[in-house]
Amino acid sequence: MALEAALYGFIAASALIVGAVIGLYVNISRRFLAVIMAFGAGVLISALAFELMEEAYNTGGFDSTTIGFITGAITFILGDWAVNRQGGHFRKDTLNKRHLARKPEEGQGSGLAIFIGALIDGIPESIAIGIGLLAGKGVSTAVVLAVLLSNLPEGISGAKSMTRAGWSKRSIILMWAGVVAASSLSSFLGYVFLRHASVDLVAFFLSLAAGGILAMVSSTMIPEAFDDEGRLTPIATPFATVIGFLLSFILSAVKK
Repeated sequence: MALEAALYGFIAASALIVGAVIGLYVNISRRFLAVIMAFGAGVLISALAFELMEEAYNTGGFDSTTIGFITGAITFILGDWAVNRQGGHFRKDTLNKRHLARKPEEGQGSGLAIFIGALIDGIPESIAIGIGLLAGKGVSTAVVLAVLLSNLPEGISGAKSMTRAGWSKRSIILMWAGVVAASSLSSFLGYVFLRHASVDLVAFFLSLAAGGILAMVSSTMIPEAFDDEGRLTPIATPFATVIGFLLSFILSAVKK
């Protein structure tokens, strides 16, 4: 089961590499990316509500769930704030409206911040996948799908930003491969170290992942998805978010 957790964590995170390849070699519409991100945001919100938070509450009750949720949110917000000051916010610049620092050394620093920011985004999601196996119900399709959809535009935008900073294509691919490996390891460790943990501790980490994911969605995915002046943006992106939420809810309901 631990290897299964690592495998699903790898599958979900592999969209980062796919996105990086697209960002390096394919000219894709920024509005299409915005719709993908909006859809992914809807899926993630539904998955963390009906999969992570519900499971956390059923496992450990209100106290562990509340503490974990707030801790996860605060941890992400502070970490995200720190890396954004160094240029990590470019990992979600799907619309290419921002520009990296002109100095090469500053661009390299921004690339490192993008890497750290991607880890901050991905580790809570990956841990959630690993913990999801603990109940013996298998991995949530909704959670894996949500992580896949959120990682794709991140890989694309991050690769484009690092290219502008002067990073080689090989270095960019290797960097995202490192994030994928770390995400897979996080899923593995999430299962292994919490396999014999108390119900309160399991609930804490489930809700901690949910809090981190919700903070990530609200601070990066949703603002970026709606940051476009296209005439159809006020219609397409909210509708994509709604459909993503509905699809994730249906997957959760059918599973139960």
